Amino acid sequence: MTQPFSYKLIAQDGAARLGEIATPRGVIRTPAFMPVGTTASVKAVFLDDVKAAGSDIILGNTYHLMLRPGAERIAKLGGLHSFMRWDGPILTDSGGFQVMSLAQLRKLTEKGVTFRSHIDGAMYELTPERSIEVQNLLGSDIQMQFDECTPFPATFDEAESSMRLSLRWAERSLAAFAQYGQPGRALFGIVQGSVYPELRKESAAKLTSMDFHGYSVGGLAVGEGQRAMFETLDFTSPLLPTNKPRYLMGVGTPSDIVGAVERGIDMFDCVMPTRSGRHGQAFTWAGKLNIKNAAHIEDLRPLDETSTCPASRDYSRAYIHHLFRSGEYLAPMILSWANIGFYQELMAAIRKSIAEGTFADVAARVRAVYPSTVEDDAGADAEAARSLKSR
Repeated sequence: MTQPFSYKLIAQDGAARLGEIATPRGVIRTPAFMPVGTTASVKAVFLDDVKAAGSDIILGNTYHLMLRPGAERIAKLGGLHSFMRWDGPILTDSGGFQVMSLAQLRKLTEKGVTFRSHIDGAMYELTPERSIEVQNLLGSDIQMQFDECTPFPATFDEAESSMRLSLRWAERSLAAFAQYGQPGRALFGIVQGSVYPELRKESAAKLTSMDFHGYSVGGLAVGEGQRAMFETLDFTSPLLPTNKPRYLMGVGTPSDIVGAVERGIDMFDCVMPTRSGRHGQAFTWAGKLNIKNAAHIEDLRPLDETSTCPASRDYSRAYIHHLFRSGEYLAPMILSWANIGFYQELMAAIRKSIAEGTFADVAARVRAVYPSTVEDDAGADAEAARSLKSR
């Protein structure tokens, strides 16, 4: 008999939640960070190292995989897990965000979105039904409803129209999942409504009445700044069921994560660890460092001597600096691996602290070296004012 999808709340420290998500392919310890495997690869990192770092689940991208190599082809080749040699759980997004941000000549209608591929210009159509079909062809364990990711800034009327379209697409996504889904797989709804409390409340109420397996908070980390994101979570998280997982999409920095955990979020994903690694940025327990700086040219210290990750512990800063200066492929591989290791150490520390009732201590430790992005908030506020004024 297939293991059913389920969530168990184990402990709380304030609103911070320690839990477990059971899936047919294994348990996901929460709070959890999901490394992003956009095109069936966590960029520059072997999946064995991703797993050894402590990752229980990774994320795959519906938009990219349906364009290349194609969902039907991946299904023919045995499904995404077999294709990329990952035997743990996989979450796939719906493809909606990438359609809005990457596709060319897109046209949005009630039915869905037609667009030209950013790869070869071929015309595609993505609807709630096709998104769910693609995700099931890939064989992902957790799937996302098809939605419109509301841009920021958006007026109230724009956010309301977008949110209600996503609600209608949520109903169609559920119907498609009933057709294509397999035992043990799960479908999450996505709460939209921009930064407007009444819209978030309406979205959450209608989605919870549909009884999804879990709920995501969408439309954040899109330029609104950390302060607005946290304010939105303050009034959105309490609207979500306590007996189901909560996922904040596309987040984020270490301070973003501890702030969201404080507000009851269980799951995160972000390209930041690997993208930063490819550009010479390393996350450590002493803060972020740029390994390309000349200060590291003769520094024999490891990236982080307190880390359990071999990438952070076993290579000198001088050596990694040399690799970047020499243009060696190994350079971004080591830093991306190290950053995945740091993020998973962060999540392990968060889980342990919730169990012990000391989460505030871990949050303070993280904020001491990864402070809140006040400057980014100011920039986001100014940009929002300019954009809304020009409408």
